[in-house]
Amino acid sequence: MESRAALQDLIREGAVLVNGRLVKPRHTLAAGDRIEVTFPVVRAEVFVPEKMDLVLLHEDEDLVVVDKPAGLVVHPGSGHETGTLVHGLLHHCEGRLFAGAGDDRPGIVHRLDKDTSGCLVVAKSEVAYRSLVAQFSRRETEKRYRAVTEGVPLEECGSIATQIGRHPHHRQKMAVRPAPEGKLALTDYEVLRSDSSGQWASLACVIHTGRTHQIRVHLKECLRCPILGDVIYAQPNRQATKVTRLMLHAERLVFRHPVSDEMLEFQAPLPPEFAPFL
Repeated sequence: MESRAALQDLIREGAVLVNGRLVKPRHTLAAGDRIEVTFPVVRAEVFVPEKMDLVLLHEDEDLVVVDKPAGLVVHPGSGHETGTLVHGLLHHCEGRLFAGAGDDRPGIVHRLDKDTSGCLVVAKSEVAYRSLVAQFSRRETEKRYRAVTEGVPLEECGSIATQIGRHPHHRQKMAVRPAPEGKLALTDYEVLRSDSSGQWASLACVIHTGRTHQIRVHLKECLRCPILGDVIYAQPNRQATKVTRLMLHAERLVFRHPVSDEMLEFQAPLPPEFAPFL
């Protein structure tokens, strides 16, 4: 990590804190400033495939659609060098994931948070990868989630449009941020059911953009209804309704097949933890 450009990249990626705050590459240092740098982990060039019990919703020569369980990390990263979905898919697909997606994320065109379950499509071929990336980028896919929140939104349905970016003080968090720090984030929601005492609500959420933690941020900051079991944006131990996981599930994914051009729709059944809120 010697070049000026590499250091600037670290700053842009939020890996550099000055006095505990994120800064821009042009930030001027002062005497006594405390600088913290998180360097990327150097990973082995070759993954070791790992056998896993995966639930597949679809598979063909070009792609595979998985019902990802909560608690499974999608691809390797700091602290998660093994045991990821990528490792399991490399074993299942006998190494046939599109390598051009990145050394640490072969085949990955979109992601789900570790504690979010549900539909995820992964590219096995280059044509699938290029097409799916373009579809997600152009907002031609449909992504519907189910969430259970602490409290009930004031309106039964609505649309949320804000900018979302890295939290200015907490690197693990995202937040509603003004441009240019934040990027456009669009979420539609509908309350499907709520309890009579107003302690919780079951929501359907459709996202038209794919910002990190988008639904979690929008429900917490804009509706004042954090998701049950969210250890980053809420305090589950203080929530009146107790759950054993983050109550967020990607239940429906729609996209066009990269080769056949057929419109495909996949549904991931709601996990048992959602049954009390149906």
